[in-house]
Amino acid sequence: MNSLAVLEVKEARAKGVKTTEDMLVVELTDGRIVSVPLVWYPRLWYGTPEERAQVELLGDGTILHWPLLDEDLSVMGIVLGKRSGESPESLKKWLKKRKQKQRKRGDSK
Repeated sequence: MNSLAVLEVKEARAKGVKTTEDMLVVELTDGRIVSVPLVWYPRLWYGTPEERAQVELLGDGTILHWPLLDEDLSVMGIVLGKRSGESPESLKKWLKKRKQKQRKRGDSK
């Protein structure tokens, strides 16, 4: 006798987000806590703690958005262990633009 198991896949949703010096920690609505290395997401890695703290939950918690870093991550991607897909060229342009803005403001980082 064959039995067919039905697998229900729900989209992962965040209810809380924080960063440490080297980790991104996402609290999910189902009670799990997922943490991944911050270095997986270069824009977060290069961001200041203040910039990383300004995160918004979009799409009922399915998307994490950092407006000051122009970074968006899907919660499902984080759960699945997907690293940033940004090309080295794109990151280089973003870092150059970031440095120019910081010089105008007189920041050192």
